[in-house]
Amino acid sequence: MDRAYRKRVIDLSATLAQKSVFLFGPRQTGKSSYVREQLSIKPALSYNLLDQGLRLRLLADPTLMRQQVEALNLHDCVIFIDEVQKCPELLDEVHLLIEERGIRFLLSGSSARKLKRAGTNLLGGRARTKYLHPFVYPEISQDSNMLERIMERGLIPPHYLSESPDEDLRSYVDTYLAEEIAAEGQARNLPAFARFLQVASTLNAKMINYTNIANDAQVPRQTITLWMQVLIDTMIGYELHPFSLTIKRKAIQT
Repeated sequence: MDRAYRKRVIDLSATLAQKSVFLFGPRQTGKSSYVREQLSIKPALSYNLLDQGLRLRLLADPTLMRQQVEALNLHDCVIFIDEVQKCPELLDEVHLLIEERGIRFLLSGSSARKLKRAGTNLLGGRARTKYLHPFVYPEISQDSNMLERIMERGLIPPHYLSESPDEDLRSYVDTYLAEEIAAEGQARNLPAFARFLQVASTLNAKMINYTNIANDAQVPRQTITLWMQVLIDTMIGYELHPFSLTIKRKAIQT
């Protein structure tokens, strides 16, 4: 399988020419690769907040970014901040630079949960929200054995293209548990959350029964409700609500 960059159907260039953008998506869906390989508007500055040294400096003094922008006398350009949820305090500086210098920001992240929980400045409509999902059909339609690969590996790009998908999938889950769940304090009982994650993985496109999941994962039903929301907030899971012809009718509960 060709590991070269796959062109994505999303196009942010027209939006970024006018306005800032929040780009959200699960881990490893290719947000950074998209900016590096495909975005036609090249950022004047980039900040990768996975860089621990950079992140610590900006957490200690968020104005460092503004100081750099002023030193370079940047106006009317694009700045890219990767994994913005790791330093929510930067968004006040982003807001100021949008207003004072007409700078447009591309702000990527794998979780909006931390931003929402912190009561962060979400720029009050000054940025549009876009999502980069795993591969979609037009991006892989020419691949041989496409359906078999999808069923075995899923559609997250590095797993779909991997020569060792089992190892990569295990590593992905371990990283998710360590960085998204344990580090953020989303679950006190990590082994129980791992059991829940295994049960949840069998429920794709099925109606959710919280009691059954709780029994299978051996945790209280109320905990399952909270953990399901964690999956949604970290973009590992998506919730499809029942269709109703009238908004007056109560939502179906199971």
